[in-house]
Amino acid sequence: MAFRLGVDVGGTFTDLFLVGDEGSGTQYRVKTPSTPADPSEGVLVGVRRICEESGVAMGDVRNILHGTTVATNAVLESKGARVGLITTQGFAQILHLARSQTPGPLAGWIIMIKPDPPASLADTREAVERMGPRGETVVEVDEAQVEGIVRDLVESGVESLTVGLINSYVNPAHEERIGEIVERLYPGFPVTLSAQVLPEFREYERTLTACMNSYVRPKVATYIDGLQKQLKAIGATGDVNILRSDAGLMTTTEAARNPIYGILSGPSGGVAGALYVARKAGFDDILTFDMGGTSTDVALCQNGEPTIGRETSISHFRIKVPSVNVHTVGAGGGSIAHVPELTKALRVGPQSAGADPGPASYGRGGAEPTVTDANVVLGHLPPRLLGGEMELDADAARASVQTIADAMGLGSAEEAAEGILAIVNENMAGALRLVSVQRGHDPREFALVAYGGAGPLHANAVAEIMGSFPVLVPPAPGLLCAIGDLVADFRDEFAQTHIRVLGEAEPAEVGSILEALGARATAWLDNEGIPDDARSVTYTADMRYHRQGYEIPVAIDPDEVKGGLEALEERFNALHEQLYGFRMPGTACEIVNLRAIGSGAVSKPELPVGTPGGADASGAVTEEHEIVFKGERLPTKIYDRAKLTTGNRFDGPAIVTEFDSTTVVLPGYAAEIDANLNILINPKA
Repeated sequence: MAFRLGVDVGGTFTDLFLVGDEGSGTQYRVKTPSTPADPSEGVLVGVRRICEESGVAMGDVRNILHGTTVATNAVLESKGARVGLITTQGFAQILHLARSQTPGPLAGWIIMIKPDPPASLADTREAVERMGPRGETVVEVDEAQVEGIVRDLVESGVESLTVGLINSYVNPAHEERIGEIVERLYPGFPVTLSAQVLPEFREYERTLTACMNSYVRPKVATYIDGLQKQLKAIGATGDVNILRSDAGLMTTTEAARNPIYGILSGPSGGVAGALYVARKAGFDDILTFDMGGTSTDVALCQNGEPTIGRETSISHFRIKVPSVNVHTVGAGGGSIAHVPELTKALRVGPQSAGADPGPASYGRGGAEPTVTDANVVLGHLPPRLLGGEMELDADAARASVQTIADAMGLGSAEEAAEGILAIVNENMAGALRLVSVQRGHDPREFALVAYGGAGPLHANAVAEIMGSFPVLVPPAPGLLCAIGDLVADFRDEFAQTHIRVLGEAEPAEVGSILEALGARATAWLDNEGIPDDARSVTYTADMRYHRQGYEIPVAIDPDEVKGGLEALEERFNALHEQLYGFRMPGTACEIVNLRAIGSGAVSKPELPVGTPGGADASGAVTEEHEIVFKGERLPTKIYDRAKLTTGNRFDGPAIVTEFDSTTVVLPGYAAEIDANLNILINPKA
């Protein structure tokens, strides 16, 4: 039997999920501590362990699907490569001019410390060349001059090069020529051409995105190369694919060449997994809630599809790559609670205890109070995790949380712990409002899918704030990101800037561009070996009102374009009204970019199916304790999730324990187990 392995590296744990061929139902899971200094160490430990525990030979693993945070961490920790930039003569300051936005209103201009761009001015050189706005050559590439600046940069010690020339999105010939010169002079030297990474207008964004690709490229390439060699050494023969930021898959070759496409690889896997589980359960409109040890990622999915954005923030930079619209807030199980001396007001996060030393309750030397410690004090989190592999130190948790109680003059550690949870829950609800209410959606019309090691602990409380029910907790919620790697399809985008007011756009010309983009998508699907019955190509147009500075992606059909563009205008107006609450009648609509998205479906693992067992869940009760909820100690039953089956129903307060996570059902709520063994939590009323 052939197997597929999903691997997701998080800030605290590395999750692995192994499944057999489609329809076999064979599944194995492992959760092992992450190794931040070298993520591949944790991956290799997990791979060896899951093969040993399952009895599956490494050679029988046909595919390894990997979500990685190597690129993300390189940017966040400012540990990327030294980047050299070659741009058009007269444009050396392009990264420094940037945009005029600051992180705040007037105060932003006063307090903002402008971040250093990924390529310094000292490592920027101007090439003698110029491409016109319609793709015509104004000044030919001076090859002798370019050879000189390339040698100058490489010999000065830059580790990768970016070529970002003006108007190259219209005609990339000059960038390609300079790329050929670099390859001739220094074969194999990493060079990024901006028109290949982002073939769209807006010179600063294209140059920045290309430079960020060069910034993370050597580190990601080294990681991928080392991981593949180590996997091969232990007998792996299957293909390795990396998860993209838009929840698609790419080859390791593409990931090493253009790692910027996977800058949000980890969070997108969780969204893919949550959507797959939710659709099987009958929910197409969901809010995803992934709470881990360091941060919480939230996203909105509608009509069975994730919301894909064209721009994302990483550290201080906004880069243009297709990615699932995930919003991240510094609130996780390891988030540290503190009381500033000046305000005496309790705050939680964004600082985190991380995986090492971790919360005080982990017993690894951590002493600062965290969200995990607060859950231990209240009894929401059992003293044993990972099926008994990890013992929590309840006394250390209480001692750490007591420091918050003392600083605030509270009577007990329990009061301080409830305050910590109230604040972190509100922080996470605020993140959910950003992806729902702020984008024109009513969160009460969406189910909340909770996953990550800490998501089910807080999901009921967060849903109570948002009004988003039911809360859906899938089996193995702490491993859902790894499951997401397994259900992600191959995906790539092909775009062309085409700025036309709709009244002046020629339907035949628009149709011709879409046809050419579709042909490129089809050629890519052919190259990836995607069978005809598993492939699809969809099309979108980025649109705006004339003279606006932001666009909205609108679905477009090449066949309908032949009859005119009126339907496209109405579709854009409706989307603008949904997102911003108004439309602008009489204002011309404008096409900015056209794109084709190629998708290649992969086989999906079968979800577990429960045996109907009736409403009585008493057989799954393992013990009963008095646990604190809203200042009261209430008798609370503890359920073993492995013993719950389809149809079981129980009322809160209740705690459900399992290998990789713990679910809290609050007083006033009821939980039910559905056909795929998901826990569905709803208000009792």
